[in-house]
Amino acid sequence: MKELNIVVFVVFLIVYGVAVFLVGYVARKFIANKQLKGSEEKAKTIVEEATKLAENRKKELELEAKDLLLKLRQDFENQTKERRQEISLQEKRFQQKEENLDRKVDMLDKKDRDIQQREKTLVAREKDLETRQKDLENLLLEEKQLLQRLSGISTEEAKKLLLTRLESEIRQEASVLIKRLEDEAKATADKKAKEIVILAVQRMAAEHTVESTVSVVHLPSDDMKGRIIGREGRNIRAFEVATGIDVIVDDTPEAVILSGFDPIRREIARITLEKLIVDGRIHPARIEELVEKVKKEVDNSIREEGEKAVFELGLHGVHSELIRLLGRLKYRMSYGQNALIHSKEVANFMSIMTGELGFDTRIAKRIGLLHDIGKAVSHEVEGTHAKLGVDLLKKYGESEAVIHAVEAHHEDVEAKSVYAVLLQAADAISASRPGARAESLEAYVKRLEKLESIADSFKGVEKAYAIQAGREIRVMVQPDRVNDNAAHAMAREITKKIEEGLEYPGQIKVTVIREIRAVEYAK
Repeated sequence: MKELNIVVFVVFLIVYGVAVFLVGYVARKFIANKQLKGSEEKAKTIVEEATKLAENRKKELELEAKDLLLKLRQDFENQTKERRQEISLQEKRFQQKEENLDRKVDMLDKKDRDIQQREKTLVAREKDLETRQKDLENLLLEEKQLLQRLSGISTEEAKKLLLTRLESEIRQEASVLIKRLEDEAKATADKKAKEIVILAVQRMAAEHTVESTVSVVHLPSDDMKGRIIGREGRNIRAFEVATGIDVIVDDTPEAVILSGFDPIRREIARITLEKLIVDGRIHPARIEELVEKVKKEVDNSIREEGEKAVFELGLHGVHSELIRLLGRLKYRMSYGQNALIHSKEVANFMSIMTGELGFDTRIAKRIGLLHDIGKAVSHEVEGTHAKLGVDLLKKYGESEAVIHAVEAHHEDVEAKSVYAVLLQAADAISASRPGARAESLEAYVKRLEKLESIADSFKGVEKAYAIQAGREIRVMVQPDRVNDNAAHAMAREITKKIEEGLEYPGQIKVTVIREIRAVEYAK
């Protein structure tokens, strides 16, 4: 029984083991099939996603390639455009140079033809003159022989007879001339005497004239004179053209003299030359650059001088343009007297007198300071300085009392207010102080201004400067409007107009300058 149980147990174990094996085998196969399907589906999903990513990446790469190609194309087109522009600019430059060369060649050919034609004309004239000279000598000889035959006297006897008659006629004409000269001398004796006295007084006041027509610039050494003159004088010519001031380089040790009748121009020239000496770079381009810079500095200085004068007198509400014109009076001389100092003196005299009489001193100071404001523009606009001053004061809103006093201060109109009468007195007091004025300077300045205005009246004139104390006028013309032949003709016409419309001592040299500059930049 026991053995049977054991056999049954063993069989059961075997059956159980087989059943477990079968169940496990079936279960593993089922699980394996399920995992295989899941893996296949997952693999399929991964493949599909990879395919989509690849397609998207392909599209992105295509877009990037197109953008890169477009950018490269644009860069190439820009570079090509810039290169074309550079080539076009170079072609234009070469074309301009060719045109300039052609123009110069044409000018040289024309000058050569003119010279040849003039030589031929001169040769023909010389031959003609020689022929005429011989004909004239023969004619004179024939006339002399004919006169001897007709008169029946010799040549020596005819000479004596002629000299006797001429002596008698000359004596008679001389007596008439002497009588006429004596009458003219009596008529003009008083005037001449006054002129002589004035001339003597002016010579005693020479210091005023020198100070208002020249400036002295001190140099660190005499070697600087050569640098100022430059190679073949190009530096000194450029300086004189840019400033309108004559530079005198003489034997004065370590100094040069700037000569010119316009004080503002002379001040600009003085400051420019001092800066050039300190800088050390002296050449035409640097000179022109510094002149423009110094002009701006002097303009600022002029405004500061006007503001200083207004501040010193305690005036308010003066128009800014009138302040600038007051500053310009610092560089204006009236009969050798500084116009700004004179205006401030008149203002103070007016203040003192109106204070004693019990009138408004502020109005008096304003009238005194502004009474000669027209002199700041009198060399630019036609008219008396009193009339110009009235126009300026009306333009910039000054009161009627100020305008009337200024209009009447030289008795152009009748004085109708106390301020106008006091202005006449104060003006006379300031001007009549001993040594305050030198009467020759005003006429001298006006003569130089008239000289420049005559030259400026011609067409094609760019600039005109009176130099050498009015003994020379330099006229710069526009080269595109005035050729070489026209420049010679202009010099003759200016000379003729000066002789007809201007009174001057000695002679005046007229120099017409025609200059062509070709400027290119290396890049």
